[in-house]
Amino acid sequence: MPSRGVGIVMAEGAPKAIGPYSQAVIADGTIYTAAQIALDPKTNEMVGRTTAEQTERVLKNLAAVLRAAGSNLGLVVKTTVYLVDMADFPAMNEVYARHFGAHKPARATIQAVALPKGARVEIDAIARVG
Repeated sequence: MPSRGVGIVMAEGAPKAIGPYSQAVIADGTIYTAAQIALDPKTNEMVGRTTAEQTERVLKNLAAVLRAAGSNLGLVVKTTVYLVDMADFPAMNEVYARHFGAHKPARATIQAVALPKGARVEIDAIARVG
């Protein structure tokens, strides 16, 4: 992927887009990901019943998109987390913290009335190209 200009990211290890959008776009060295839900990359079917299980899959999907764009979770500068129920915040946060470790990007967490395919959590990211 180019670090300058604009490029479309198509990651093999992440679910295909379920609508008319790209998994991510790189513009002038910055990666803007589409929000990821807990879709299995092989089947495009939802996985995980709990918010913690879904967050695990979401972050693996997000990491795959970032890898394809020449980045990783350590280069994320901002995320937005969408939860169907804010009572699920602690479960999401525990899994999120495990994936990001000592790296703590800026983050917004928003409660959404509903998410695609009945998901409980959805996360997007802005990152630097590595």
